[in-house]
Amino acid sequence: MKNNIKVQRAIHDLTQADLAKKIGVSRQTINAMEKNKYVPSTVLSLKIARLFKKPVEDIFFLEDND
Repeated sequence: MKNNIKVQRAIHDLTQADLAKKIGVSRQTINAMEKNKYVPSTVLSLKIARLFKKPVEDIFFLEDND
């Protein structure tokens, strides 16, 4: 699963640490998600989508092999 968290952070002028604090995770978790090394839970995905005021599908998307 891919995501555009980094793009959304830039649009909202947030650092990884800022985003992490707002959704209750570590900065390392945000970094891992941005590098596609960690697939977030449904709850975490929904928190991110709500924060950015976007549908989950606009932030997270499946690749053909998923």
